Amino acid sequence: MTRKKLHLTQLSINFYLLTFSGLQNFSYVFILTIVLMYLLCMIGNLILIAVVWAAPRLHTPMYFFLCNLSTLDMAYVSTILPKLLDSQISGKNTISFTSCFTQLFMSVACMATEFLLLSSMAFDRYVAICVPLNYSTIMNKKICIVLSLTPWTIGSLNSLLYVFLISHLSFCKSRDIIHFYCDMKALLRASCSDIRHVNIAILSEGFTLGFLAFGMILISYVFIISAILKIKTSAKRLKIFSSCSSHLTVVLLFCGSSLSVYMNPESKSSTKQDLILSLLYVAVVPVLNPLVYSLRNKDVLDVLRIPKFTSGRCLVIVKPIKGI
Repeated sequence: MTRKKLHLTQLSINFYLLTFSGLQNFSYVFILTIVLMYLLCMIGNLILIAVVWAAPRLHTPMYFFLCNLSTLDMAYVSTILPKLLDSQISGKNTISFTSCFTQLFMSVACMATEFLLLSSMAFDRYVAICVPLNYSTIMNKKICIVLSLTPWTIGSLNSLLYVFLISHLSFCKSRDIIHFYCDMKALLRASCSDIRHVNIAILSEGFTLGFLAFGMILISYVFIISAILKIKTSAKRLKIFSSCSSHLTVVLLFCGSSLSVYMNPESKSSTKQDLILSLLYVAVVPVLNPLVYSLRNKDVLDVLRIPKFTSGRCLVIVKPIKGI
């Protein structure tokens, strides 16, 4: 069979997601957990978008980027978790070639976009805290649109590249995918083709796009923390540091877990580790994002007319600070 005929035949094949097929004794608990996480993610992010849209006082660059992040997170979990729930409830673990590569496109696009979007958000916070007098000039409408559209564009083009490369591989007769969705590395494990060129692309991009974006975020926070330490009022310093530390925690969770999955060399023990880390950035982080970034934020709570929490861990919007 020629390569062209083989590729056309693959369009009608099915893959088999085998990750959680052995959880019959815990299926109800697992299903309930996934449903809860999905609902929390969707409801939390929808509330955030609605509040920002309805409140003119929240029409700031920070909340503009947060709405982009909320939209991204909802698209991410909606691509993966409903299919996972369907396979657990119905017991059918098959997924068509088209659906599988749709998942692949969306997951890779969302991951790359989130890396770059988090970089844009870190830059916004850097300008707000370290260059407060020029904040409105630097973070104007045009710059905000560029900083939001660029991640979406690069993420989509990046994903199209991987879909093209992997869809042209040949897959083994079993077509078993040891994962809970059509993950890029899991698809490569199921391939019978030479995948060295794809692995080189993954590693090259991981070091350029992933580590570059992550490095920019960390550098921004070095300057941010340095500026915070110069604030004389301890209450103000603690308030801003609390917000930034919470943001940085989520960034470390997402970037650390995703980079660990794709930058680690393949080994027999890496599969289980990849599954745990994948659950972190696919399900846990999108649930945490609206909570950490805004739903415990004083300005959002004021709009919702919810009393402010008295805990010292409450988050507040990072506004330009004069006198730093």
